[in-house]
Amino acid sequence: MFEIQPQNPETYRQQTRRSTLVIAVIFIALAMLLSSLAVMLFGTPGGDNFRWNAGGVALAVVVLAALFKLKLWSQPWMSAAVYGWQLKRALMSITNVMHQVEAGVKARQPEAMKLLRFYHQGITQMYQLDANTSSLSQMTHEIDAHKEAMLAEGLETDQSRLHPQWLVAVKALPRAK
Repeated sequence: MFEIQPQNPETYRQQTRRSTLVIAVIFIALAMLLSSLAVMLFGTPGGDNFRWNAGGVALAVVVLAALFKLKLWSQPWMSAAVYGWQLKRALMSITNVMHQVEAGVKARQPEAMKLLRFYHQGITQMYQLDANTSSLSQMTHEIDAHKEAMLAEGLETDQSRLHPQWLVAVKALPRAK
C-alpha cells in the first residue's frame, strides 16, 4: 500500500538531482573501467577495439542495474528518488484503469471515487514536486468538483493511501465506452 508523504518540493528536487548525479558518476566510472579492462584483456594494440569498448559499456549497464537493485535503492540519499518513482508507479496503476474509474465515479461507486481522489492528491503532489504548476492549474476545476461530489456523498476527502482493494473493485466494473 502506497501512502502520500509530505515532501518539500525544493528539497525533493535537490535530493533527486544529487542522486541522479551520483548514479551518473558511478555509471561513467564503471563504463570507463570495464571498457578499459575489456580492451586491455581482449583488444589488440592499435586495432579496432570498438566492440570491446561497447561490451564494457553494456556490462557497466548490467552491473549498475544489479548494484542499483541490491545496494543503492535502499540508501538514504536515494529516498527522494525512490519516493518519486513509487508515487509515479501508484499513479500509473490508476491511469491504466482510468476508464473504469471514471465509469465508477459517474455511478457514484465509493471505491472509484476514493481512487480518483487519491489520484488527484497524488498528481497534485507530483506536479508540485516536479515544479509543473501549469499542468496542475489546468486540473484545479476537475479536482475541486470531484472533492465536492465526495463531500455530497459523505465520503472522506483525505485519501492519502492507495488501497489495493480499490483497484480490484474498480477493475471489476464494466469498461466505459
